[in-house]
Amino acid sequence: MATSGAANLEDVPSLDLMNELLRRLKCASKPEKRLILIGPPGSGKGTQSPLIKDEYCLCHLATGDMLRAAVAAKTPLGIKAKEAMEKGELVSDDLVVGIIDEAIKKTSCQKGFILDGFPRTVAQAQKLDEMLQKQGVKIDKVLNFAIDDAILEERITGRWIHPSSGRTYHTKYAPPKVPGIDDISGEPLIQRKDDTAAVLRSRLEAFHRQTEPVIDYYSKKGSVANLHAEKTPEEVTAEVQKVLSS
Repeated sequence: MATSGAANLEDVPSLDLMNELLRRLKCASKPEKRLILIGPPGSGKGTQSPLIKDEYCLCHLATGDMLRAAVAAKTPLGIKAKEAMEKGELVSDDLVVGIIDEAIKKTSCQKGFILDGFPRTVAQAQKLDEMLQKQGVKIDKVLNFAIDDAILEERITGRWIHPSSGRTYHTKYAPPKVPGIDDISGEPLIQRKDDTAAVLRSRLEAFHRQTEPVIDYYSKKGSVANLHAEKTPEEVTAEVQKVLSS
């Protein structure tokens, strides 16, 4: 294994190697952090996550992506997950926690991780905590991207897209010159199915029903930080930095 790794490194351009070395040196002094990000669709989680990852040298663990990767790599857990999926069953909590356990042993997760989209239930949170406890670590902070549903609805239902170019507009924050028409091509704009008020409301209901008990669970442990997710991305970033430096 070591030899194939060394051979692969020979093919990496020097600049990339130097940059990675500098990144690791910078990361060496960073404190370890294990974070969970919780927030409804449109709360800005996706904007903040890469910034947190880079600033604190963490790995980003999205359970959906990890499951797919484990299935593709045919790991023992991946094979079990594939069997469950093929039967139309949900992948068990133990399997998902096992896949997270495997992932956090990687070099890129040395300084800690950001968990996104997991845990969704108190049972999952308990299993995750048990697994981390065995390694002598715990979740340091749960960042709760708290935002009023009405603000989210305005944010999301105002989004319109020009399908062929991917240009996006917002009726309030970045409106097209002519309502419903792309500025450049003059073609009509569309709204994604998921961006309609009815779909959003049902997603939010499901989100609150599922995650509120998880937030309560971690609140009792004193690890939840409530962010004001309705603020601008820059203000939320500043809030995150303040929370994570304490």
